[in-house]
Amino acid sequence: MLTLMKRDRAAKIVSTLGPSSTSPEMIAKLFEAGADVFRLNFSHGKHEEHKERLDIIRKVEAEYGRPIGVIADLQGPKIRVSNFADGKIELENGATFILDSDKDNDGDLKRVSISNPEIYPSLEPGIELLLDDGKLRLVVEKNNGESVETKVLVGGTLSNHKGINIPGAILPMSALTEKDRKDLNFALDMGVDWIALSFVQRPEDVAEARKLIAGRAGILAKMEKPLAIEHLKQIVELSDALMVARGDLGVEAPPEDVPGLQKKIIRRARSEGKPVIVATQMLESMITSPTPTRAEASDVATAVFDGADAVMLSAETAAGEYPVEAVSIMNRIIQSAEQDDHYKLSQMRDRRQTRGTDADAITAAAKQVAQTLDAAAIVTFTTTGSTTLRAARERPDVPILGLTPDIRTARRMVLAWGVHPVETSHFQEFADVVDSAIDVAIKEEFATEGQRLIITAGVPFGTPGATNVLRIVWVGETPSVPRRAGSN
Repeated sequence: MLTLMKRDRAAKIVSTLGPSSTSPEMIAKLFEAGADVFRLNFSHGKHEEHKERLDIIRKVEAEYGRPIGVIADLQGPKIRVSNFADGKIELENGATFILDSDKDNDGDLKRVSISNPEIYPSLEPGIELLLDDGKLRLVVEKNNGESVETKVLVGGTLSNHKGINIPGAILPMSALTEKDRKDLNFALDMGVDWIALSFVQRPEDVAEARKLIAGRAGILAKMEKPLAIEHLKQIVELSDALMVARGDLGVEAPPEDVPGLQKKIIRRARSEGKPVIVATQMLESMITSPTPTRAEASDVATAVFDGADAVMLSAETAAGEYPVEAVSIMNRIIQSAEQDDHYKLSQMRDRRQTRGTDADAITAAAKQVAQTLDAAAIVTFTTTGSTTLRAARERPDVPILGLTPDIRTARRMVLAWGVHPVETSHFQEFADVVDSAIDVAIKEEFATEGQRLIITAGVPFGTPGATNVLRIVWVGETPSVPRRAGSN
């Protein structure tokens, strides 16, 4: 008999799939080790490969009877150099190097074309270009609108398709390229739960994606450009979730600024009740090593202390030699951090300012009542997820059972801190919600007979944001008629 896969932690783990994690056996092992959400990286791989992985995830989901979230991460307008005649060149300090639009000829020591020539008019003399994650640096000296002459400040090896970052420049590009639009349509058709937008610069980028997605998936804005921080409040408001994508953010912003930016993004997302993921190089050494460095373990724990909803593994599970070990150690680090006295103190001090609505008052009261009565869990009933996300925003001391009749909502809620989503039947009466809450709490091993549950819901059911009921119930006998739907 399979276990219930109840996690003994509140923060979640996002695991990226790739060549090292494609087989049904490996994906199941990653889930068993602690992966709650899987990421499909559309910067790599073919559509059919992503579809195969999604099909495997859904089979694992059915086998274990647990909702699993899936993120489709779009490549975005990443600017890259094209090919070189010999595959790579060596740029020397002080040399002149030209970026142009001649895609018909391979690059050499003097020139190369780039993937997005429309950016040339934005590159004024004096602007620095960072290549290959900042390993090489060029400065713009001349610009005729169709090509750019640069001087090499820091040279080195430059090979095919390496990325170009341009800190401080607002580029005339949508966050969705033609490739992204094709990937987006495919991802939505195959039923992913989240769409991650790369290189968001402005609130308009999120608004454009929202029109195209039309409610078929949640929008996860990746914060990886310092200019996006200037519009952080609006971007958070327009998005359904955030990701602190420290890879490109760490290239475009000074390294010493990244920790502060990470905390700022987390605080803003928390204040709006939006899930936030901390990503990139969290256990980087585990790509080739069975154990992480102490600094990496501290990095994961810091994200947990900061209040992140989830932490993410990238190459560690997509292409690394020890994918299962990476998830397992991340699972243990989170558990240890959440048991630490410092974590508990930070949770007590981190009081979210409510907006003064009835729904916020009910949710804040649920946390207080649960603590006062030593309740086993807070149970939320939601159609859209808003009631459950509001409960997660409060960071209660007890688990949150997120009951919903919509499997799509259940899968999205997996990403939220402390939430254990369960698909249930559609209900007409609040009494049915109470019966189902007791039933689920017992079956999912969150409560035993004689304990209390705190239940919140919005009545009438199906009204987004209408959390207006709080009920204290005793856990008694399991109802004779099971009220849960499907495999759950």
